[in-house]
Amino acid sequence: MTKFHTTSTLIFLLAFSRTLAQDRDTTIMGMHFKMDEVVIKSAKNGWDVNGFIRRMKEDTTFYKAFLGLRMVGYTSDNEISFFDEKGKTIAHLENRTEQTMRGNCRTVNISKEKVTGDYYDRKKKPRYYTAELMQNLFFRTRENECGQSDLIKQSNTVKGQLEKHKEQLKQLVFNPGSKVEGIPLIGKKASVFEDKGVRQRYDFRLKFVQYQGEECYFFQAIPKEEYKDEVVYNQLDTWFRVSDYSIVARDYALSYSTIFYDFNVVMKVRLEKAGTRLLPSSIDYRGNWHIFSKKRERSKFNILFDY
Repeated sequence: MTKFHTTSTLIFLLAFSRTLAQDRDTTIMGMHFKMDEVVIKSAKNGWDVNGFIRRMKEDTTFYKAFLGLRMVGYTSDNEISFFDEKGKTIAHLENRTEQTMRGNCRTVNISKEKVTGDYYDRKKKPRYYTAELMQNLFFRTRENECGQSDLIKQSNTVKGQLEKHKEQLKQLVFNPGSKVEGIPLIGKKASVFEDKGVRQRYDFRLKFVQYQGEECYFFQAIPKEEYKDEVVYNQLDTWFRVSDYSIVARDYALSYSTIFYDFNVVMKVRLEKAGTRLLPSSIDYRGNWHIFSKKRERSKFNILFDY
């Protein structure tokens, strides 16, 4: 063996040994964790890892970032597409949302709209439920809507199917890992953090990383191999900024199937600092779902925000 190959092999073995040593198993608050050396060293030096886990489970910064959209001026470029079973595009919409602020009142206008396929019916209402939901959440025009707040309030009883599903969507998006009320046959199956039986079906990972130039704790919930077909969250990755534990990015993959409905959804959400606020910078969604009595919807949408 040449000197070059010997040296290369030695470097590889040293790097491989170091990688193996980086992750260590431990149990915290009933959760099985793999932690890297940086996190373990921080904990030994007094960092309250239990407090971090507790704050992570109770996080509200992610929700407040979206509520903050009500209180700032911004533009967003939006695309949403629907596909048939062969992957052919059957409906597509592109538009731009422009929100302006006057005091604590906001005005929202939609411009540069391009539509193809059967996106709208004759009354210019979305034919697809996903489109209707997205329009209600992000694309609805408003004029002088005042008294906005980013305070998180307990939801009251909602009326109407669309409002009910909006609340369920908020639970899945803003509080992943918590119980989602009102979706039959899921119940506590989404309770990655709250239910011991569900929690034991996952392994968790916590490591120190650099993400877009910021020091972050990277948290993962990973389904154990024997339970991967029984859980709701197939992927739950979150990047927490070290300085204040704010969430700067989150990736989800959710799926579940019953005789009444099935869904397979992937979402990627990114946040950024705009002035003194943490606000969404992009939302990327890929979804395939079906509810009894409704047509299957295969769609994707992307929203890019600019402040």
